[in-house]
Amino acid sequence: MKQNIVEKINNFQLEGKFVQAIPYGTGHVNDTFLVECRKNQQVVRYILQRINHFIFTNPKQVMENIQRVTAHIRQKLQMSGAPDIDRRTLTVIPTKDGQNCFQDKQGCYWRLYRHIENARTWDYLNCPYQAYEAARMFGWFQRMLADWPLPKLHETIPDFHNTPKRLKVFLDILEKDPRNRASQANKEIQFVLEHSPICAGLVNLLKKGLICERITHNDTKINNVLFDMETDQGICVIDLDTVMPGLSLYDFGDMVRTATCQAAEDEQDLSKIEVDLVFYEQIVRGYAHETADILTQTEKEYLAFAAKLITFEQMIRFLGDFLNGDVYYKIHRPMHNLDRARTQMKLIQSILTKEQHINEFVETIWKTLG
Repeated sequence: MKQNIVEKINNFQLEGKFVQAIPYGTGHVNDTFLVECRKNQQVVRYILQRINHFIFTNPKQVMENIQRVTAHIRQKLQMSGAPDIDRRTLTVIPTKDGQNCFQDKQGCYWRLYRHIENARTWDYLNCPYQAYEAARMFGWFQRMLADWPLPKLHETIPDFHNTPKRLKVFLDILEKDPRNRASQANKEIQFVLEHSPICAGLVNLLKKGLICERITHNDTKINNVLFDMETDQGICVIDLDTVMPGLSLYDFGDMVRTATCQAAEDEQDLSKIEVDLVFYEQIVRGYAHETADILTQTEKEYLAFAAKLITFEQMIRFLGDFLNGDVYYKIHRPMHNLDRARTQMKLIQSILTKEQHINEFVETIWKTLG
């Protein structure tokens, strides 16, 4: 593997001499390595990644988006006199011919970032403070990009969060029932059909001009925030492959979906699936702290709805894949995708039972911020 990695990184403008490369992180999409070089007795580290071009079919557009976004944030940090800028945003290392990525002989695309030192990620929240910091960082990310200039970013995955189209795909699969599995998911299918009217909620608000398209992250899991190893303060938003035009409410909703329930996404004991209101409130507080001045009134009012909607969207994606024969999400046991769909359904039910309380503290937080 060493020789193969050396061949890749030799195409980039490295500082120092290559020492070693080791597999890095817990991501499931891109192959990632921590690369160590040595320059004048100093260690210089990089993150080398192979971009998954089966999911991101145009890696050059992905990298153009990332390069523009990180440059925009860096410029604003410099103008504000912010300290430690290299830890606040990713740094794309160019290839020797000045490109933002390298294509090898096998057709694979590779990119290189400067490693951000003394920082770590969390796969699960350990305390309410981390919930606050993760949400604050995603809110900060949206605020830094709120004045985005033309031209627009590339839409690297078309209709990624278009819930009405996701529903249509699901209904088409259900009608065909290609694997004769619908009878095994009657309860879940009925839940989808009963709640399907919510799918057009945000799209309709966008059409009416009550919310606006923004530059959004679109994958707001907690492990896409780097935390300082000493203070546990959020310092940088990472994994920018899905950054493109979108809705702020989808980003907020996915934070709630992935961070307010400590059980695994495929947990079979549904009694463990419950929204933690303490974490939920801290997510609202952190996000609101950074976005109070940029969100419309309607965006502020629809935070609770967004969490319900994005969880519903993920449910129909899991359930549709189960009905279709598990062709998209990797499975490790029979019924795996159905189990995933059931956890999302239980999470929606938990949100529904607490919706009034959620709306009340969301309203209170916005009033507190003026």
